[in-house]
Amino acid sequence: MDMDDTILFEQAKSIASLLPAVMRGLFTVDGDPAAELPLSQLRVCRMLLSCGPRPMSALSRELDVSLSAITQVADRLERARLVTRVAEDNDRRIRFLQLTPHGEQIMRRREDARIQRVLTVLEHLTPEMRREMQGSLETLLEACAALRNEEAIA
Repeated sequence: MDMDDTILFEQAKSIASLLPAVMRGLFTVDGDPAAELPLSQLRVCRMLLSCGPRPMSALSRELDVSLSAITQVADRLERARLVTRVAEDNDRRIRFLQLTPHGEQIMRRREDARIQRVLTVLEHLTPEMRREMQGSLETLLEACAALRNEEAIA
């Protein structure tokens, strides 16, 4: 490994350890109404909040999990009264998953609390620091998207 590769490796190692700590610092909120939900259930609820009711098969594809895994998650969320299954009007065989009013309220409260937490953290930065940080995160996200596209082509 030459010097540039060593520096790049050390930067990757540092970022790999910093990002989870930053995410915990930003999004660990006292009193999170959805704190008890496993990650798989949170992912489904977050998808339903942002995209609205979704067919189970679409959720399976979009979250890259098996249909049986989505069905198990849906069963648990339904028992918790956070989601409900509804049949499509044109084809009763297709089942959509949607948040219940209670589920939507919990997810919105969670989202609001997380935004408030980020706002509180950002108040500790200067406007210039906030702009730089946002630009860096957008650039990192673009690089992730480019890598996904390269992997999809390969």
